[in-house]
Amino acid sequence: MRIVVIDGQGGGMGKVIIEKIRKEFKEEIDILALGTNALATSAMLKAGANEGATGENAIVHNCKDIDCIIGSLSIIMANSMLGELTPKMAEVITTSKARKILIPLYRGNIDIIGLKTEPLPHLVDGVLLEIKKHLGGDKTCAKLTFM
Repeated sequence: MRIVVIDGQGGGMGKVIIEKIRKEFKEEIDILALGTNALATSAMLKAGANEGATGENAIVHNCKDIDCIIGSLSIIMANSMLGELTPKMAEVITTSKARKILIPLYRGNIDIIGLKTEPLPHLVDGVLLEIKKHLGGDKTCAKLTFM
């Protein structure tokens, strides 16, 4: 399985995601870190991504033939991350045929009603459960709900 983790700003969330995926799945999953800036890409590479690339063209080019895209909810919102995520990036991510696993962390003027606030580590545990289901692995995993 080949996944993309997308993050911006300092790459802290992407770093946590990649560390947990790498710990859980070892080398079973190929992880491509895509940062909206070099700092984010660097943090994700240090966390254990196999490869990394930075910027709009990297995100546009690499979201085509991928199994899964992981990131915050803001990766599908044009001009999010203080403008780092361009409208073209959001469009390509949204229209990609890849499964999208989005973490409901975001800043801005958008409220999603019905979500319960959880700490990032708990949300990333939910990401791991979704990856297992996508791999056809542990079918006994209880689905996490955030409502």
